[in-house]
Amino acid sequence: MKRRTFLTSVAAMTLAGPALAGVGSAYTPGLVQKELDAGRTVFVDFYADWCTTCRRQERVINALLADNPEYAEKISFVAVNWDQHANSELSVSLNIPRRSTLVVLRGEDEIGRIVAGTRETDIKALLDKALAAAVS
Repeated sequence: MKRRTFLTSVAAMTLAGPALAGVGSAYTPGLVQKELDAGRTVFVDFYADWCTTCRRQERVINALLADNPEYAEKISFVAVNWDQHANSELSVSLNIPRRSTLVVLRGEDEIGRIVAGTRETDIKALLDKALAAAVS
């Protein structure tokens, strides 16, 4: 019985994906372009469920979202599962090197990027750039 509970819990955590404080959308082809075409600033999180760096980024992002609700109000968040979409048109066109990459886009421009970084100050700076682009 304990083994079944453990396996069910692991499966649920694996399938859950990133939980960015209940904001954002799971990636589907065309979603990021749709958001950009609508004039939104897009924060794209390339993650893997098993990635400890990604989990740390998720915790930092969630804390920052809790501290400043304006991030969630003004920025569109899209989570891209690296295991499923590493070779997608989006990943290739943005030259994404690996999971745990965070990218902010506005229109045709890349506003900023973090690769495998987990420092709160760096992620906050990226979110602040995204917010500034969103309100300009």
